[in-house]
Amino acid sequence: MKYPIGIQNFDEIRIGEYAYIDKTRLIYKLVDEGKYYFLSRPRRFGKSLLLSTLEAYFRGQKELFNGLAIYDLEQEWLEYPVFHIDLNTANFREKDSLFAILNDYLCNWEKEYGKSESETTLALRFKGVVERAAKKTGCNVVILVDEYDKPMLQTFHDRELQDNYRNELKAFYSVLKTQDRYIKFAFLTGVTKFGKVSVFSDLNNLMDISMDNRYISICGITENELKANFKEGIAELSDATGDTEEATIEKLRANYDGYHFVDNSIGIYNPFSLLNTLARLKFDDYWFETGSPTFLVELMKLHHYELRNLTKEQISADVINSIDSMSTNPIPVIYQSGYLTIKGYNERFKKYKLGFPNQEVEQGFLNFLLPRYSSAGDKSSYFIEEFVKDAEAGNPERFMQRLSTMLADTDYKVVGNTELYFQNVMYLIFKIMGFYIQVERPTSDGRIDAVIQTADYIYIIECKLDKSADEALRQIEDNNYAAPFQMDKRKLYKIGVNFSSGTRGVEEYKID
Repeated sequence: MKYPIGIQNFDEIRIGEYAYIDKTRLIYKLVDEGKYYFLSRPRRFGKSLLLSTLEAYFRGQKELFNGLAIYDLEQEWLEYPVFHIDLNTANFREKDSLFAILNDYLCNWEKEYGKSESETTLALRFKGVVERAAKKTGCNVVILVDEYDKPMLQTFHDRELQDNYRNELKAFYSVLKTQDRYIKFAFLTGVTKFGKVSVFSDLNNLMDISMDNRYISICGITENELKANFKEGIAELSDATGDTEEATIEKLRANYDGYHFVDNSIGIYNPFSLLNTLARLKFDDYWFETGSPTFLVELMKLHHYELRNLTKEQISADVINSIDSMSTNPIPVIYQSGYLTIKGYNERFKKYKLGFPNQEVEQGFLNFLLPRYSSAGDKSSYFIEEFVKDAEAGNPERFMQRLSTMLADTDYKVVGNTELYFQNVMYLIFKIMGFYIQVERPTSDGRIDAVIQTADYIYIIECKLDKSADEALRQIEDNNYAAPFQMDKRKLYKIGVNFSSGTRGVEEYKID
């Protein structure tokens, strides 16, 4: 079996006989029932392949679809003029890059369909070329835009440049509305949806199918598609790992499934990680390793986000479905970028519950956050490994010495809000340790305490800020935190910790 890893061209996949999951019944439904669409999906989720498939369809390349659902559904197979814009190919931090890439597309189209001297702006030139293409060919045009939001996302910290891009794109995309009589079909994709006063504010004719249950599987892979299309790959992976096929599917599900783009929907597998795993016969964090969420970390720090809320978020549909550069809430862009997904829905209050989609994303994201929230930097993974070893060896003294070292000499710029800083760092430490041993945070009122359990030891940790280790230990006693373990034969340690806002580190700790 040939896996189309990194191949986003439908023609190449079909001619090269790569594995292809038939999404064409949904494509036919899109074209048959509507005209203007928008789809938000995380990166490497198949958006570019979807647009390439649409382009081949609208160019009338019937032979490429032989054996697929649309081959018999479509009766006419007409050829339409297609304007396919891919905004993945530029560095938009450079001032004139947006103009350069759009101008390049327009120049090529104008060679074929002509140009008027009065068309002095990008928007006017696009408007003119759409009209001339429709009149010259006798067929209305198809407009496909891949990663429409790339210029906005890359300039998030340059407000002036982003405002310029917003105004330029708003005018350019307005052609989708003003030239309606010359347009057959239009489809825009991106990772995020900028709403309100941004580029979409005038495009009320776009149907957003990002959270439309009818099209939930148009990108990505469902479990039924996995089992139906990749039986050979699952068998080979099972042989390579020594697991049964059932256990292999369960591991694939835990690592790469779990994306829900609407409540009560089927789970969607990350196609990039899934295909890489089947091709390389090895489980790994393939999707996470292809892009670092530095921008999201900066956004969370900018808005002083409390990390323990990542898996507790309750958010309304209007907030989750669009972002704006002026927003003070980082969650919508984190969700739309694929690091959080829908875990439930409260019908009464119309709120979505969010959480990590799978193990790959959760472990990758938290491991990426820790060195950026602590002074340990690149050594943070080493500290986590040693914390686990200390806990398993029954060495709380060494554990606390290591924690003190990790938090020593923390730069003021890293700390910011001291209490929030300690809450975030300790949340990350305990959460990441929980991937290797049992770690729980039994309270929900913001304290950074934890219960760590290994085969032979139990640790109850209570933390204070600018108080005392004795007070932390006293709270463990007063609240009887050890009660659930009274009959447990494992050795139990109680640890009280006091952090200092003055020294920005561990001031003292006591072990009982």
